[in-house]
Amino acid sequence: MSFIRPDAAASLSRWREVLIGAGVVALGAWWSVGFIGILSWVGYILLPVGAALTFIGLQRARFRRATGGPGIVQVDEGRVTYFGPLTGGTVDLAEMSRLTLEHAAKPAHWGLHQPGQPALMIPTTAQGADTLFDAFTTLPGLRVQKMLAALSSQDRETVTVWSTYTNRLH
Repeated sequence: MSFIRPDAAASLSRWREVLIGAGVVALGAWWSVGFIGILSWVGYILLPVGAALTFIGLQRARFRRATGGPGIVQVDEGRVTYFGPLTGGTVDLAEMSRLTLEHAAKPAHWGLHQPGQPALMIPTTAQGADTLFDAFTTLPGLRVQKMLAALSSQDRETVTVWSTYTNRLH
């Protein structure tokens, strides 16, 4: 029996990196102001580390969606695999030509396009879909803010988040 309601636990889980980063900042501030000597210096080092953890945690929290959608996502050594109830497949990140987000589907779907294969469509709510954040950030030239803005958009269209063509333009 848990003392935390399931919806509160899910919210804490979504924001866990932000909470850890804020804790590191608070510890660093306490040590840098409240102590002298080496602990004070360690506190000054913890401040930017905690700020970086908080920033990265905010990005990951914005990426995470509700869970319980169809299918399971696995990311292993640059390969994304989706096991869905009706479809599935594998895409190598190094071979990808385009990443899209299709809002018209319910729930929204990531489209991983690789030449010579049909697009691998992954629901944003699939189990393990939060691991796609780290996988997508390895794509050369991907702008994380553009990806997060597309994910939070209310438009009902397909958005190209990244492609090898737009990567060559920058």
